[in-house]
Amino acid sequence: MTPEDQEETQPLLRPPGGSAPRGRLVFLAAFAAALGPLSFGFALGYSSPAIPSLRRAAPPAPHLDEDAASWFGAIVTLGAAAGGVLGGWLLDRAGRKLSLLLCALPFVAGFAVITAAQNLWMLLGGRLLTGLACGIASLVAPVYISEIAYPEVRGLLGSCVQLMVVTGILLAYLAGWVLEWRWLAVLGCVPPSFMLLLMCFMPETPHFLLSQHKRQEAMAAMQFLWGSAPGWEEPPTGAEHQQGFHVAQLRCPGVYKPFIIGISLMAFQQLSGVNAVMFYAETIFEEAKFKDSSLASVVVGVIQVLFTATAALIMDRAGRRLLLTLSGVVMVFSTSAFGAYFKLTEGGPSNSSHVDLPAPVSMEPADTNVGLAWLAVGSMCLFIAGFAVGWGPIPWLLMSEIFPLHVKGVATGVCVLTNWFMAFLVTKEFSSLMEVLRPYGAFWLASAFCIFSVLFTLACVPETKGKTLEQITAHFEGR
Repeated sequence: MTPEDQEETQPLLRPPGGSAPRGRLVFLAAFAAALGPLSFGFALGYSSPAIPSLRRAAPPAPHLDEDAASWFGAIVTLGAAAGGVLGGWLLDRAGRKLSLLLCALPFVAGFAVITAAQNLWMLLGGRLLTGLACGIASLVAPVYISEIAYPEVRGLLGSCVQLMVVTGILLAYLAGWVLEWRWLAVLGCVPPSFMLLLMCFMPETPHFLLSQHKRQEAMAAMQFLWGSAPGWEEPPTGAEHQQGFHVAQLRCPGVYKPFIIGISLMAFQQLSGVNAVMFYAETIFEEAKFKDSSLASVVVGVIQVLFTATAALIMDRAGRRLLLTLSGVVMVFSTSAFGAYFKLTEGGPSNSSHVDLPAPVSMEPADTNVGLAWLAVGSMCLFIAGFAVGWGPIPWLLMSEIFPLHVKGVATGVCVLTNWFMAFLVTKEFSSLMEVLRPYGAFWLASAFCIFSVLFTLACVPETKGKTLEQITAHFEGR
């Protein structure tokens, strides 16, 4: 088939005549898959309430010192990096549906091990298992949802992945107020168990079935997801039948361009300063004289959920490029204001080489310092809102949209590995960066990265709003 013939053929998995599908079961299937990211978010948020709970627990409960607590929080990222690699392998060999079913097992097993933990090693082992599941879910769920959604709702459903992540984090924070660490781990078993049950009744994605030459099953899946629509066009043969990834394919624009974009988006997401802002959240609320500084976690979670939901609702109207650009500009201003706050409060007795929030300057009135702390609170809330509208959900959405079917497993695996590796690197080196550049310098560096992310978006990121996955692939191939 020539490129001209491909252009004249109806887009893959789209009804003829331009009519939009009317099926509603696609939303149920997307919800079932998004329970994986909900479990992922709960696992990420679990450590915040669980660590204080473990420190309060009496023997024979495991004891966490400072070093053990840091590992308890950070080991999830290492497991998730491994899960990203494993998820990329599973995606192509086991399929999208089975990969989601399989990732439920380490979620449940990990939380079960934590529930039964009698020592530190059981706690860390359980966290490593949940991290492995997080890596698989963060890769497979966006791909599954993007491949079952028709273009008119793909932005909405794809953004729900990040919405479910932040909802899971908020759920962990709220449940941590009333549940101790063991019962909190029991609650963590519920979403993946529910996903395991629901996904058993959902179909494999039509794209994957076509890649396996199962056309009848693919048509049945389309009719289940999109509704009965007579006169489905026969999809074009070509790229969807290419199997496997080879290094030589990196010479093709349709492969190396999305590779560069996907990896860059994941790196910029982590370099934006989001981890630094989250690191300081409770301390900033303390400086602003909040009676309960743990309220910071809940406030941050609520802001994330509200603005990620807003992004999901407007994604298919505003488009990916506009929201990424707007999000980046907001983060530039908020991280610059953060840096200004730290510069203005510099000079307190605790501001020598520590990463703690600088103490108020003793010669200044207390009200002045509280006012400056409110500058930090405002900057933090603005940053989180800006991040949630664009750079939170969209890199994951674009990762699931831009890669050709035959390299999707490897390519998304590399992107997820990049994301988790950068998250680990930024978290681990954050303290050292603060010592070298001082807090204000670190946040101004994050502001510079946000500027680069805006420029990269304007120069390199294509708009995928309203396009089929095949049209996106054709764009990169120059067809």
